[in-house]
Amino acid sequence: MTVLNLIVLLPILNALLIALGAPARKSAIISAWGQFVLTLIAFAGYDVARGGFQLRSAWDVAPAWDLSLQLGVDGLGLVMLLLTALVTLAAVYCTPKIEKRENLFYACVLLISAGAAGAFASLDLFFFYAFHELALIPTFLLIGVWGHGERQVAAWKITIYLAVGSIILLIGLSKLYLALPVGHRTFDMVKLLAHPGIIPAAAQPDIYIWLLIGFGILISLVPFHSWAPSAYASAPTPVAMLHAGVLKKFGLYGLIRLAIPLLPAGAQHWSNFLLILLVANILYIGLVTIAQKRLDLMLGYSSVMHMGYAFLGIAAANAVGVTGASLLMLAHGLSIAALFAMCGYLRQNAPSLAFTSLGGLAKRAPFLGYAFGMAAFASIGLPGFANFASELMVFFGAFGSGATKASLSFGPKQIATICALWGVVISAVYMLRAYRQMFQGEPLANTEDTKDPGCCVRWPVILLLAALFIGGVWPSSYLRYIQPSVEAMVGK
Repeated sequence: MTVLNLIVLLPILNALLIALGAPARKSAIISAWGQFVLTLIAFAGYDVARGGFQLRSAWDVAPAWDLSLQLGVDGLGLVMLLLTALVTLAAVYCTPKIEKRENLFYACVLLISAGAAGAFASLDLFFFYAFHELALIPTFLLIGVWGHGERQVAAWKITIYLAVGSIILLIGLSKLYLALPVGHRTFDMVKLLAHPGIIPAAAQPDIYIWLLIGFGILISLVPFHSWAPSAYASAPTPVAMLHAGVLKKFGLYGLIRLAIPLLPAGAQHWSNFLLILLVANILYIGLVTIAQKRLDLMLGYSSVMHMGYAFLGIAAANAVGVTGASLLMLAHGLSIAALFAMCGYLRQNAPSLAFTSLGGLAKRAPFLGYAFGMAAFASIGLPGFANFASELMVFFGAFGSGATKASLSFGPKQIATICALWGVVISAVYMLRAYRQMFQGEPLANTEDTKDPGCCVRWPVILLLAALFIGGVWPSSYLRYIQPSVEAMVGK
């Protein structure tokens, strides 16, 4: 049994123990710490110089179909496991007191973490899909039972949207499998990636559009985005942190892992279509975010908007852009998780999340003011945080895609990049305005009981911000793992 088996099995086993009556919060904390330590062990055991998929294990399920529960990671998968472990640890500690069915709540949270870890570590198409579905089921329950506001509406909305997305994705994966030549059909992703030209170019556009729409719904690509803001606004704090910070990255990871190396002709065919949608994600959703009057909805729409940058890196289809998109998955996951952690604390300790009900909080809660400011700066993409390094790579990769020194004419990718740059201005407007309304000025009378959070919220937020800061001042700490994996898929 490898360390990856333990990373996936540990939260599942602890979820079962909690469901059977083990102390809920203590068991969840032990599981989160165990998953984090095991992930660090996986980093220590990964040979960067050798690269490729390592720490592998396989359990045969259906040998006739070449179907097996295979686990293994390359540098990209390893970084995504780190994101999962960091956000899980922070989410468990930031969970407020649960008044009803505490054991079921924590069991569901751990299952989300296990599903995400399993999806990122899976080297089999079937289990890659199945682990993601494992994470979706408890998400619906957590929002519907323990959510806030119109939680039932939000739960049904996310259920319908993501179920449709999963069905479309399943059709796309089935088409990919059936497009393989007879005698070479396999669920083994390593074998598929070893033969990137195995799918005929004529069949690729049809397969790619199914995968793009399926993954796109899960990622909240416009116009399939409306489930996300309301779901995050209604979700309990750890669910918003895990889904926006980790689980949403499954779709981006799937496009990078499967669509780019296996379907390059399909990606090229639908490139302009994707550029239009991702620009809408950045500009249209950015303007919608400016119009929000509540912190939770603003963060929800902000999360949707920033997916446009990741799509831009994927659309670049070169090593610089895709590497930037991969680093952005980590950076956005950490920053949005930190922001939702502080939003959840304010939900429990402030009169309202409406901006008009908040003001002058920096005087009453100086740590919260400082930490929220740092997370907001990271989200905007200021230098010093991993978001800046990743977005810079995305812009350079997309703008340079297809460009030649002999021609000064702009193509669709260059135009899309220029439009995307305006998103930086838009995000600065809504984040800085929100910060001013919440933390600056004189304290409001109705916030006199709002104080700084205790250690259970403070140190997880510091942990997430520290990981962002490391990626900002020392990007190679993550890129040394990510870049070789990306170059193996798209070339240098």
